[in-house]
Amino acid sequence: MAEQTKTIHPFFSEKSILFPVLLLSGIGIVMVYSASSAISMESHNTVFYYMKKQALFLGISLCVMFVAASFPYKFYKNISYIILFVAIAMLVAVLIPTLNIKAGGAHRWLNLGGFTFQPAEFAKLALILFLGYSLSKKQDMVKMFLIGFVPHALIFALFAGLIIIQPDFGTIVVLGIITWGMMFVAGVKITHLLLPAPLLIPVIYFWVYKVEYRLERILSFLNPWDDPYNAGYQITQSLKAFGSGGIFGKGIGLGMQKMHYLPEPHTDFIFSIIGEELGLVGVLTILSLYLILLLKGIRIAKTSETIFGTITATGLTIYIGVQVFINTGVALGVLPTKGLTLPFISYGGTSLVINMAAMGILMNIGASKYNEKRT
Repeated sequence: MAEQTKTIHPFFSEKSILFPVLLLSGIGIVMVYSASSAISMESHNTVFYYMKKQALFLGISLCVMFVAASFPYKFYKNISYIILFVAIAMLVAVLIPTLNIKAGGAHRWLNLGGFTFQPAEFAKLALILFLGYSLSKKQDMVKMFLIGFVPHALIFALFAGLIIIQPDFGTIVVLGIITWGMMFVAGVKITHLLLPAPLLIPVIYFWVYKVEYRLERILSFLNPWDDPYNAGYQITQSLKAFGSGGIFGKGIGLGMQKMHYLPEPHTDFIFSIIGEELGLVGVLTILSLYLILLLKGIRIAKTSETIFGTITATGLTIYIGVQVFINTGVALGVLPTKGLTLPFISYGGTSLVINMAAMGILMNIGASKYNEKRT
């Protein structure tokens, strides 16, 4: 009688995904508490307000990751169109005044009976699953312009058009990199991928140089110290945080930039607070955990036994990697200011839940590679 092999749930078998995610999320809870304590005390009369909410988000998101890892990844292939249509419907709904919540001049959040949800975050995952399905299905004809490139570029354009109205230019950049990266891996011709490049010139002109606050961001990025108290304020305060942290940092809770100097210290600029309080050692530790996660994603993409698994794993890895690159790049002053969270660490329920769902799907792709035949 043949010995039966015990199947381990992907949530537990894919330890090189689980451990970095758990460590990053744990660090996130601590740093959200530290970074938000002053703001929390002023707004809610307690230093624990944002930390408690983030801990609740983490509990929910871990359950989401477990459930996402439980379904065979081909299941997502079968429902990719449903997820796509739900994402489009939510992006439309967020433009309706009675349903959205406006903050900072933007309407990016839906009010869903007592809690908020950011459709643009869900749209990233929906686009990845759709592209994974569509590009794998059309493998025999993917090099044809009207089949391999046009439909997928049009879906990206639809998402971009809905999101720019919010407005959220940073998410469009992320979606664009994901779309072109997945098409490249799927085998779409380089010449087709480069065709839209000339269109970027008028887009950049009208969306950057013709909009005063965006142009101001670009100019302040080039030399923030020319205007350190206005246009260059965020970047200079962020750099001061890193500079004052040194090798080992000031210690958790001892940073000063979160004391109403650095805007959004618990969301967009939490990496700066990490640099100040945990120093270079803390920064390198965080980046090493992300590197482990991304290398695992690349390995899963390379070894997956199905085309859908390869393309989807690529998209999920790009999704996390791009957000890390942009957030840390902005905090270090090497990229213009963009409002993107640091995965698993920044405060925010929607981004944490969607990031965890993405990792759950990646777990299942990784755990399934031994039992699938390439199709």
